[in-house]
Amino acid sequence: MPTVSTANLQDEVLTGEAVALDLQPLGLVARAVGAAIDVFLMALEFLAIAMLLQWLTNEGILDEQTFRMALIMAFALIAVVIPTAVETLSHGRSVGKLVMGGRIVRADGGTIGFRHAFLRALVGVVEIVMTFGTMALLVGIFTPRAQRLGDLAAGTYCERVRAPKVPSADIMLPPQLNEWALVADVSRMPDRLSRKLWQFCHESAVIDPAFRHRLASDLLAEAWDYVHPMPPGDPVTAVTGIMVIRRDRELRALQARNSRSGTLLAGTASRAS
Repeated sequence: MPTVSTANLQDEVLTGEAVALDLQPLGLVARAVGAAIDVFLMALEFLAIAMLLQWLTNEGILDEQTFRMALIMAFALIAVVIPTAVETLSHGRSVGKLVMGGRIVRADGGTIGFRHAFLRALVGVVEIVMTFGTMALLVGIFTPRAQRLGDLAAGTYCERVRAPKVPSADIMLPPQLNEWALVADVSRMPDRLSRKLWQFCHESAVIDPAFRHRLASDLLAEAWDYVHPMPPGDPVTAVTGIMVIRRDRELRALQARNSRSGTLLAGTASRAS
């Protein structure tokens, strides 16, 4: 599990209009596997063209100098032109990214264009092809979104577009918190923090246990000023209890408001008749 900032459960990107987008970057390992798939396909394409050019040379159709020039042109076509065209036309996708569930986007979450795809492909010749991916891997380790040099130059990163399946079962109040729920006050909790708790509870089943415990502890620390009394038990159980109480009370308030609205509408209709 990647060690993201626990103060921000969601990886948000601010657009030019200061709208927060919930975008998750693709992990370094997934990016490396996707890049390996793309490089393997590029190698197959280059090998096929090289074999064709060698056959043409052996048949006397091409001379040695033309053969060498054609190989250089083939390399430029496969390493720069084709990747640029593919990412531009597919809006940031490639075979490797499609397999791994990723997509290249701008730093503000928007769709990339020709300039972004061209810069990524051009820099990729050095950091991926010529160094066998070593430079891209080293840079990706030390950047927050596993960005390589091409991403930094183009102002892009790889967004996760295939989220893991989240269990659909409804989350219930842990039995050991039944007495606490009778006196708990969570009414002052901000909506933003409430959404963090909701997301944590619905994704906790797919989070690494050690990271889950640490993340729950940080969420409890954020909720300390808004929950009274704090629920007993381990951090995961406590966060689950707070989320369930907040959810149920908001649901009851919404139902009561809808009921009052229905009563008022019925009264107005009866007076009108």
